[in-house]
Amino acid sequence: MKKILSSSLLAFFMITAISSCKNEVKNESQTAGEQIEENVAEDLFFKLSLAQWSLNKPIFEGKMDPLDFAEKASEMGFEGIEYVSGLYNPWLEKAGNSPEAFQNLLDTLKNRSERYNVENVLIMVDGEGDLATPNDMARNQAVENHKKWVDAAEFLGAGAIRVNLFGSEKPEEWKTASIDGLKKLSEYAAGKNVNVVVENHGGLSSNAALLVEVIQGVNMENCGTLPDFGNFCLKREGGAQWEATCLEDYPKYQGVEEMMPYAKAVSAKSYEFNENGQETSIDYNRMLQIIKDSGYTGYIGVEFEGQNISAEEGILATKQLLTEEGKQLN
Repeated sequence: MKKILSSSLLAFFMITAISSCKNEVKNESQTAGEQIEENVAEDLFFKLSLAQWSLNKPIFEGKMDPLDFAEKASEMGFEGIEYVSGLYNPWLEKAGNSPEAFQNLLDTLKNRSERYNVENVLIMVDGEGDLATPNDMARNQAVENHKKWVDAAEFLGAGAIRVNLFGSEKPEEWKTASIDGLKKLSEYAAGKNVNVVVENHGGLSSNAALLVEVIQGVNMENCGTLPDFGNFCLKREGGAQWEATCLEDYPKYQGVEEMMPYAKAVSAKSYEFNENGQETSIDYNRMLQIIKDSGYTGYIGVEFEGQNISAEEGILATKQLLTEEGKQLN
């Protein structure tokens, strides 16, 4: 009996020792993998976030729940996320568009971001009225409409909301109205420790020199720009705001360079890639050099809008391109 027990104990200790060694190897491997990820991040002068608009197609098609955004971004290796307010409209409508429904949405988004360990970077706000309209009453209402999103950003711990400045096609009229609307909203946001950033997003807002004049006119620390690599169309066929053929572009590299001194976020737009993984219409190395030269070290958001590959493929291709080109500039 003692002999059998001794043999059993010996076998037990051998199995335990082998198992322990395997676990040590596994833990060492995991640690090495984590270190590689950290080293990759250290090789970049910026951080990577995912703009939710990159996933607008699967969301609109019902293939993805917008509430799963944080999980999806985490799976693809992003540190931060950038929400799009309009992608939650159907969810809010189903819930009755009440203040309680809005708060439930924010609670869910905050819980998901914490669960999947991603930082809430900003909220891209659309459909809340025109902050640049020359109509005083409509402009003031737009300011009021945007305030709930400032509050939402504060609640989520996001540093900024992105707004649009459409308004008039007359430069001086547009500037005056834009400064007024933007300043009123920025004053409110300052009390919440939230930045208000303007994207080059069509019309006169895509004239970077004019947009900079507006930011200078507001002259507030929490009011700045969000340079987008691809939104520099000034005029479209038939006067359309979107979709139609662009008739006049603002020089994109010049535009990004002019906007960077006031940038509090950056959007890396992408459409198509060649066989070498380069974006076919935007020189990413040149764009990143402009960004680095400005001293910017914050988030760059991936915003894929291509048609020929899936949203996930486009997102990962853009992320890979930013990573490779970014490491070359260190």
